[in-house]
Amino acid sequence: MEVSISILLIVIGVATGSVGSIIVRKIKENHAEAKSEQIIEKAKKEAEKLKRQSLFEAKEEAHKLKLDVDKEIKEKKNELKESEQRLIQRENNMDKRDEAYQKRENLLDERDEKLSLKQQEIQNERVKVEEIKQQQLDLLEKISGFSKDKAKKLVMEKVEEAMSTEITAYIKDRENEAKLESDKKAKNMLVLCMQKYAADLANEQTVTVVNLPNDEMKGRIIGREGRNIRTIESITGVDLIIDDTPETIVLSSFDPLRREIARITLETLIKDGRIHPTRIEEIYDKVCKEMKEKIIEYGNNALFELGITKVDPELVAVIGRLHFRTSYGQNALQHSIEVAHLAGIMAAELNENVTLAKRAGLLHDIGKAIDHEIEGSHVDIGVDLAKKYKENEIVINAIASHHGDTEATNIISVLVAIADALSASRPGARNDSLENYIKRLEQLEEIGKEMDGVEKSYAVQAGRELRVIVKPEQVDDLTAHKMARDIKEKIESTMQYPGTIKVTVIRETRAQEEAK
Repeated sequence: MEVSISILLIVIGVATGSVGSIIVRKIKENHAEAKSEQIIEKAKKEAEKLKRQSLFEAKEEAHKLKLDVDKEIKEKKNELKESEQRLIQRENNMDKRDEAYQKRENLLDERDEKLSLKQQEIQNERVKVEEIKQQQLDLLEKISGFSKDKAKKLVMEKVEEAMSTEITAYIKDRENEAKLESDKKAKNMLVLCMQKYAADLANEQTVTVVNLPNDEMKGRIIGREGRNIRTIESITGVDLIIDDTPETIVLSSFDPLRREIARITLETLIKDGRIHPTRIEEIYDKVCKEMKEKIIEYGNNALFELGITKVDPELVAVIGRLHFRTSYGQNALQHSIEVAHLAGIMAAELNENVTLAKRAGLLHDIGKAIDHEIEGSHVDIGVDLAKKYKENEIVINAIASHHGDTEATNIISVLVAIADALSASRPGARNDSLENYIKRLEQLEEIGKEMDGVEKSYAVQAGRELRVIVKPEQVDDLTAHKMARDIKEKIESTMQYPGTIKVTVIRETRAQEEAK
């Protein structure tokens, strides 16, 4: 029973709570509706107020824009009106200018017509003048007895005769001035360069003397029935001269390399004491191998002395072979080194490439190292070698032009030619045989005697100077200068000689009377 009451009370409580909550919720809903209606009403009023205010502001803005647009339109109209007035003014100006151009064109046409008429008149006058000149010339030819061409030829001959004297005198004066200036500058530079470099004098001969410990060694070198000496001469290509000179044997050959190999071979055999054909061949082969190494050493020493790098090893060996080549008794390698030094010094004075000048100077006679093995001049062989080993074009031109066979295309080639002449012509650098010396003197004197008006011709100063005495009644002073130049050119074109040759033409007039 109590449980039933408890359940009933719970049910009544739940029902009462539910009804209360419903009533409370209803009250809240009614209150929210009322409040929302108030908010909506208030929002409508605000919106209406904002609408009226926006319409008012829009009307004001539209009115303001209208005023601005009206003002801008008015300004544009004024600008257009001004532009229109300017265009009208420009059209008026152009019309006036056209009128002026038309008038000027008419004036030019009138002037052209007048000029054409005047030109025609001048042409007619010119024709009349030419006719009158021709009449006068015909009359002059008739009076003088000379035709126009004959008179012209006579005048030209007179002018040529007079001008030749003046031209010769002018050339003489200019040559003297140029010689004074160029000689002064060239002498200063050459003397300076020669002072900076000085080499020893070295003369190579065609024979080599080998000293023997005693005269008995001559018999051992000759061998039984001469077999030893024949073996030595056949494998070395050198002649052995054994005479009455005590303790001395002479090796004779024009090839210094063969002579050197033969000398070392013979000295080694003398020291060894075993002299027979087999031993001679063994020593000769050994010396040849050592000589190849020595040749490379000569080449490397030359390059080291000059400071030259990047040279093909085969070309180094060819350079070394120059040590065993001579020209007029002058060692070719020493000559090439000397030319390289001189060319380098002169290049430094002229602000040119010193290293390239030294390289060209060293290789200028490279063809002489193998000119006995290959046909052709040492210049052509040297050019081919330089091209083969891909030398610089300047070096190739220096080799080709150092004897004047080819034109020098750069200053370094000219410097090499000058250095070559300096090295060859300095005192004691070269010698010559008596036969060649006498032949050169005779050839010099013959060249002088071949000139017209020459009385006598003398080669003096060991062929370094040619003195030509002319007949004063046939050769005047100016012609003497021309003759000296012609002789110089003929010597350069027909002779080969070391150094330089000075040509002196002497003209002397003597008046002599005898009082009785």
